[in-house]
Amino acid sequence: MDLRKIKTLIDLVQQSGIAELEITEGEERVRISRHGVPGTYAPAPVSAASFVLPAELVGALPTTAPGPTEPTGHTLKSPMVGTFYRCPSPGTPSFVEVGQTVTKGQTLCIIEAMKLLNEIESDASGVIKAILVENGQPVEYGQPLFIIE
Repeated sequence: MDLRKIKTLIDLVQQSGIAELEITEGEERVRISRHGVPGTYAPAPVSAASFVLPAELVGALPTTAPGPTEPTGHTLKSPMVGTFYRCPSPGTPSFVEVGQTVTKGQTLCIIEAMKLLNEIESDASGVIKAILVENGQPVEYGQPLFIIE
Protein backbone atom coordinates (compact mmCIF):
# COMPACT_ATOMS: atom_id res chain seq x y z
CA MET A 1 0.00 0.00 0.00
CA ASP A 2 1.25 3.46 -0.89
CA LEU A 3 2.73 5.51 1.95
CA ARG A 4 0.78 8.61 0.84
CA LYS A 5 -2.47 6.65 1.05
CA ILE A 6 -1.63 5.53 4.60
CA LYS A 7 -0.85 9.13 5.61
CA THR A 8 -4.21 10.22 4.16
CA LEU A 9 -5.99 7.49 6.13
CA ILE A 10 -4.24 8.57 9.36
CA ASP A 11 -5.37 12.16 8.79
CA LEU A 12 -8.90 10.94 8.07
CA VAL A 13 -9.00 8.99 11.37
CA GLN A 14 -7.72 12.00 13.34
CA GLN A 15 -10.20 14.43 11.79
CA SER A 16 -13.24 12.17 11.94
CA GLY A 17 -12.93 11.17 15.59
CA ILE A 18 -13.42 7.45 14.90
CA ALA A 19 -11.47 5.12 17.16
CA GLU A 20 -10.26 2.59 14.60
CA LEU A 21 -10.10 2.03 10.86
CA GLU A 22 -9.10 -1.14 9.02
CA ILE A 23 -8.53 -1.26 5.25
CA THR A 24 -7.78 -4.37 3.18
CA GLU A 25 -6.51 -4.21 -0.39
CA GLY A 26 -5.77 -7.63 -1.84
CA GLU A 27 -3.34 -9.29 0.55
CA GLU A 28 -2.32 -6.05 2.27
CA ARG A 29 -4.09 -4.88 5.40
CA VAL A 30 -3.72 -1.70 7.44
CA ARG A 31 -5.31 -1.00 10.83
CA ILE A 32 -5.17 2.50 12.27
CA SER A 33 -6.19 2.90 15.89
CA ARG A 34 -6.37 6.15 17.83
CA HIS A 35 -6.19 4.61 21.32
CA GLY A 36 -4.15 1.82 22.86
CA VAL A 37 -2.15 -0.93 21.24
CA PRO A 38 -2.88 -1.78 17.61
CA GLY A 39 -5.50 -4.49 17.38
CA THR A 40 -7.20 -3.50 20.61
CA TYR A 41 -10.14 -1.23 21.16
CA ALA A 42 -10.38 1.12 24.09
CA PRO A 43 -13.92 2.51 24.40
CA ALA A 44 -14.36 6.10 25.44
CA PRO A 45 -14.95 6.53 29.18
CA VAL A 46 -18.59 6.93 30.13
CA SER A 47 -19.64 9.08 33.05
CA ALA A 48 -22.44 8.11 35.38
CA ALA A 49 -24.21 11.37 34.52
CA SER A 50 -24.81 10.14 30.97
CA PHE A 51 -27.03 7.32 32.25
CA VAL A 52 -30.26 8.61 33.78
CA LEU A 53 -33.03 6.09 34.36
CA PRO A 54 -36.68 7.13 34.35
CA ALA A 55 -38.29 7.00 37.80
CA GLU A 56 -40.63 4.14 36.81
CA LEU A 57 -37.62 1.97 35.92
CA VAL A 58 -35.71 2.75 39.10
CA GLY A 59 -38.48 1.15 41.18
CA ALA A 60 -38.49 -1.92 38.90
CA LEU A 61 -34.79 -2.66 39.43
CA PRO A 62 -34.16 -5.81 41.45
CA THR A 63 -32.75 -5.31 44.90
CA THR A 64 -29.83 -7.38 46.00
CA ALA A 65 -31.10 -9.80 48.59
CA PRO A 66 -28.85 -12.26 50.33
CA GLY A 67 -28.65 -15.43 48.26
CA PRO A 68 -29.67 -18.83 49.49
CA THR A 69 -27.32 -20.18 52.09
CA GLU A 70 -25.25 -23.17 51.12
CA PRO A 71 -25.92 -26.30 53.18
CA THR A 72 -23.20 -26.93 55.70
CA GLY A 73 -21.89 -30.26 56.80
CA HIS A 74 -19.72 -33.07 55.51
CA THR A 75 -19.15 -33.04 51.74
CA LEU A 76 -18.89 -36.42 50.01
CA LYS A 77 -16.68 -36.01 46.94
CA SER A 78 -16.36 -38.17 43.86
CA PRO A 79 -13.50 -40.67 44.15
CA MET A 80 -13.23 -40.97 40.34
CA VAL A 81 -14.13 -39.56 36.96
CA GLY A 82 -17.28 -41.03 35.42
CA THR A 83 -21.04 -40.70 35.04
CA PHE A 84 -23.18 -40.16 38.14
CA TYR A 85 -26.34 -42.24 38.63
CA ARG A 86 -28.75 -41.79 41.55
CA CYS A 87 -30.52 -45.15 41.07
CA PRO A 88 -29.38 -48.73 40.37
CA SER A 89 -31.24 -48.91 37.03
CA PRO A 90 -33.65 -46.77 35.01
CA GLY A 91 -37.17 -46.73 36.45
CA THR A 92 -36.11 -47.72 39.97
CA PRO A 93 -36.16 -45.42 43.00
CA SER A 94 -33.05 -43.42 43.88
CA PHE A 95 -30.63 -44.76 46.49
CA VAL A 96 -31.20 -41.66 48.67
CA GLU A 97 -33.26 -38.45 48.69
CA VAL A 98 -32.70 -35.09 50.35
CA GLY A 99 -33.76 -35.28 54.00
CA GLN A 100 -33.12 -39.03 54.28
CA THR A 101 -30.97 -40.35 57.12
CA VAL A 102 -27.98 -42.42 56.00
CA THR A 103 -25.42 -44.52 57.81
CA LYS A 104 -21.73 -44.91 57.17
CA GLY A 105 -21.20 -47.52 54.43
CA GLN A 106 -24.67 -47.09 52.88
CA THR A 107 -24.71 -46.88 49.06
CA LEU A 108 -25.59 -43.35 47.91
CA CYS A 109 -25.07 -43.54 44.15
CA ILE A 110 -23.27 -45.29 41.30
CA ILE A 111 -20.48 -43.84 39.20
CA GLU A 112 -19.94 -45.56 35.88
CA ALA A 113 -16.31 -45.48 34.77
CA MET A 114 -15.00 -47.43 31.78
CA LYS A 115 -18.18 -49.57 31.62
CA LEU A 116 -17.81 -50.54 35.29
CA LEU A 117 -20.51 -49.59 37.80
CA ASN A 118 -18.92 -48.44 41.07
CA GLU A 119 -21.15 -48.11 44.12
CA ILE A 120 -20.24 -45.02 46.13
CA GLU A 121 -20.84 -45.45 49.85
CA SER A 122 -21.34 -42.84 52.53
CA ASP A 123 -18.25 -42.14 54.58
CA ALA A 124 -20.30 -40.50 57.35
CA SER A 125 -23.64 -40.96 59.08
CA GLY A 126 -26.21 -38.19 59.04
CA VAL A 127 -28.96 -36.58 56.99
CA ILE A 128 -28.64 -35.83 53.26
CA LYS A 129 -28.90 -32.03 53.06
CA ALA A 130 -28.13 -31.65 49.34
CA ILE A 131 -27.52 -33.72 46.23
CA LEU A 132 -25.19 -31.59 44.12
CA VAL A 133 -25.19 -33.58 40.86
CA GLU A 134 -27.99 -34.42 38.42
CA ASN A 135 -28.66 -38.01 37.35
CA GLY A 136 -26.61 -38.96 34.27
CA GLN A 137 -24.24 -36.00 34.62
CA PRO A 138 -20.48 -36.51 34.16
CA VAL A 139 -18.43 -35.95 37.31
CA GLU A 140 -14.76 -35.19 37.91
CA TYR A 141 -12.41 -36.54 40.56
CA GLY A 142 -12.95 -34.61 43.79
CA GLN A 143 -16.23 -33.00 42.65
CA PRO A 144 -18.72 -32.60 45.54
CA LEU A 145 -21.64 -35.04 45.22
CA PHE A 146 -23.56 -34.88 48.52
CA ILE A 147 -23.75 -32.76 51.65
CA ILE A 148 -24.36 -34.84 54.80
CA GLU A 149 -25.11 -33.13 58.09
